[in-house]
Amino acid sequence: MKRTPWLLTAPLLGGLACSTAGPSTAIPTASSSPGPATAASPQGALAGAAASTLASAAASAAAAPDPTVLPGPPAISATDAVDILFPTGAPSEADACKREGDATTDARAQDEAKIRCLLRVRFTGDDAARDLAIGFYDKLGSVTGIIREHDMAGGWRGDIHLVPELPVGQYRKHLQWVKAGFEDIDAFFTAMDARRPKGSKAHYRHRALSFRFLRSVGRTTPSAYAQGWEVSYNVSGSLHANADAVRETLFHEVFHSNDAAHGQWSQAALSPIADAILEKCGQKTACLSPYAPGTTMVRGGTYYAFQKGNGVHEYAAELGTRYFLEHRAILRGERHAKGSFKCGPPENARAWKLIADELFGVDLTPECGAK
Repeated sequence: MKRTPWLLTAPLLGGLACSTAGPSTAIPTASSSPGPATAASPQGALAGAAASTLASAAASAAAAPDPTVLPGPPAISATDAVDILFPTGAPSEADACKREGDATTDARAQDEAKIRCLLRVRFTGDDAARDLAIGFYDKLGSVTGIIREHDMAGGWRGDIHLVPELPVGQYRKHLQWVKAGFEDIDAFFTAMDARRPKGSKAHYRHRALSFRFLRSVGRTTPSAYAQGWEVSYNVSGSLHANADAVRETLFHEVFHSNDAAHGQWSQAALSPIADAILEKCGQKTACLSPYAPGTTMVRGGTYYAFQKGNGVHEYAAELGTRYFLEHRAILRGERHAKGSFKCGPPENARAWKLIADELFGVDLTPECGAK
């Protein structure tokens, strides 16, 4: 297809394709991607009755919205969407999209029409994937595209060659899992808003993201990484075994973006706790076990949250994901398989309160010792 320039009013933002006022410090990470890894199964498949409970809570919140809920994040512009969908240049077939929405004077409606058109062009040839991508955009404002080909310095993983890989055909299931995962996360926050005390609110963004797919050549890492309000997802990622695993990875990655948007909050807030744990345990898995929020292990290493070289932001992302899993279980009338994290060593309780107060605004888990 012939490539033609796409000129609209907003400037392209290069790698950070989202039109946001996000953090000024980019945080490329290879999180949720611990090299060749053995990851425990996160949660079982969605149970019908439990899913109904969550949906019911979400519906109640939608019927009576809490006035303390934060306004939605900045929407992705059509120009930004071009960069997400066609990072090396839009094809001539996309020219018609420039005229989409011109019948309305509403600038946002014009952009939305153009973006839907661009998605149709990008996913030409796979109607099912096209419908998933448009549904993802309509529901959550996130645009599905691809990365630019590049080599990634993966730290202890070594250099990794990453290529764009559209989630079509054999890879379509990943787009399906991503869409379902973010819809579940969205329902989670809606249900949490229905249960939280008046005056409290979450400070956690999960909508209007740039979502880029890739494939690592000859490798299964990184499974995903976040930079600004952009998430990149590897269709060959070792952690993407099923929908449940993907949902956890997504929450983990978006946590990094929120952590950065809060001024790299985890660095100051959680470093004293994580450093003390590492001072006590080093890299000894048995010693670290009571303090590990997640179950993902690095082959030949230890818990991903404490793997040497990962930094406190990975401990924080694992802790944030544990918060999500425990509260998701509560909303579904269940209990987390590994019990209450905060009721372990005192360090866990301190970290749990800090993260609940900063990002989520409420803690619905029972008091320790309560029956």
